[in-house]
Amino acid sequence: MPSKVFSAALSGLEAQLIEVEVDASYGLRHFEIVGLPDKAVQEAKERVGAAIESSGFKSPHHQSTRVLVSLAPADLKKEGSFYDLPIALGYLLTAKKIRFNPLNKILLGELALDGRLRPIKGAISFAIACREKGFSELILPKENRAEAAIVKGLKVIGVENLKEAIDYLEGKKEIPNFNLNIKDFFQTPEYPVDLGYIKGQESAKRALEIAAAGSHNILMTGPPGAGKSLLAKAIPSILPQLSFEEFLEVTKIYSISGLLPQKKPLINLRPFRSPHHTSSEVSLIGGGNPPRAGEITLSHRGILFLDEFPEFHRDVLESLRQPLEEGKITLLRAKHCLTLPARFTLVAAANPCPCGFYGDPERECTCTPSQIQMYRRKLSGPLMDRLDLFIPVPALKYEKLTSVDEENSSAKIKQRVEKVRKIQRERFLPPHQKFGSGGSFEKTNSEMEIPEIKKYCAIDSKTENLLRNYVDSGKLSARGYHRVLKVARTIADLDNSENITRNHLAEALSYRFRRD
Repeated sequence: MPSKVFSAALSGLEAQLIEVEVDASYGLRHFEIVGLPDKAVQEAKERVGAAIESSGFKSPHHQSTRVLVSLAPADLKKEGSFYDLPIALGYLLTAKKIRFNPLNKILLGELALDGRLRPIKGAISFAIACREKGFSELILPKENRAEAAIVKGLKVIGVENLKEAIDYLEGKKEIPNFNLNIKDFFQTPEYPVDLGYIKGQESAKRALEIAAAGSHNILMTGPPGAGKSLLAKAIPSILPQLSFEEFLEVTKIYSISGLLPQKKPLINLRPFRSPHHTSSEVSLIGGGNPPRAGEITLSHRGILFLDEFPEFHRDVLESLRQPLEEGKITLLRAKHCLTLPARFTLVAAANPCPCGFYGDPERECTCTPSQIQMYRRKLSGPLMDRLDLFIPVPALKYEKLTSVDEENSSAKIKQRVEKVRKIQRERFLPPHQKFGSGGSFEKTNSEMEIPEIKKYCAIDSKTENLLRNYVDSGKLSARGYHRVLKVARTIADLDNSENITRNHLAEALSYRFRRD
């Protein structure tokens, strides 16, 4: 009689339940896996056979046995090697070599030839799916138990090999539920760059504070060595901590991408990604076969820093337009449709020209007008319209380099940023919902939709006339109009002002246009 055990498959960032049915009958020796398996799943029969024999049982390859493994639902493509453990246990169960109750258990793990279990990707996604589908127990490799234990309300059992899994399921060995104290991983982070280390550049630091407070996109322009990259690397030190829901989401992304540190089962710091300007569109946006997360998804809830912004390929930069607007990316392929989160803050840095000294009063620019025009043409109008703050970062004088900037240390700026984020949480959360109560994500001013802009960004008639002049003269597009109001709202929040004043709007407008 066929046996049935349960496993799971990854589809994007989510996991789906998979029924692993195994039938063994007398006949010509044959081992077949059906249900749209990829090459890694098809090769499981060789790993499973060797692991079963290494664990002290007769391998199906050495008997006159016809083994059929069905992975249901059959129309969902199965990828990866974590079906090894359920296939092995399903075979031993149907061959009556072992006995256990497979209900309410999800099994995952890749088998080595000697029966050891190798770690898998996406353990946290499997744990979430296990709880949501009503299963009470998750059995997986020991290396992944800490990651899965982040999800509460679930029994997590980590096993080292196939024999240990069998002994536990048959009641011959007691393995306690693994409990994780998440607070142990929420230590005060040490950032490599503090804004206080950077001398001068007060206007740039002010812009970074606004960008961090409201998650606004920013472009810094200045000559080589002025401090653009250093300023960008200091931004994580002024960002607030992730909420529980946010770090769960970021941890899921890094786990599925195989980037989760082995000794640290969760990501509790906001991501900071800095891809090289030679990166391809697929590496930045995501894709491939099967589709994988790109840099915009890996920087979700954090910072995507693009240094040498105009040096990126034009098609790569243009592909950022939709994610910047919507906070997600939908990848459509012939056999796949995948939507990935991409709610990141873009921080870009650029030189004013190829040599870097256009407009510099001290150094002469060696570029021709055509070279400068070609250099800037890579940054299209629609892309620039999606950025909120344009900041000049000039070269510094000696006095600035030797001065101490204690007022603009990261600790002081972070306090102000956290106060503004608290204002935004109270503004956008429904009155009956408490932040962090489950399913709640921090929403910032940059994410406001049109109805929210009308509600929270009201301005008086004199201030409205200032904005009208910019729109009617063609200096501001409709998108630019709304983005200026969002930035003005953040500046007003930093000023602890309920209303947007003319000064707030004027400062927001001063950041809106490039001055290189």
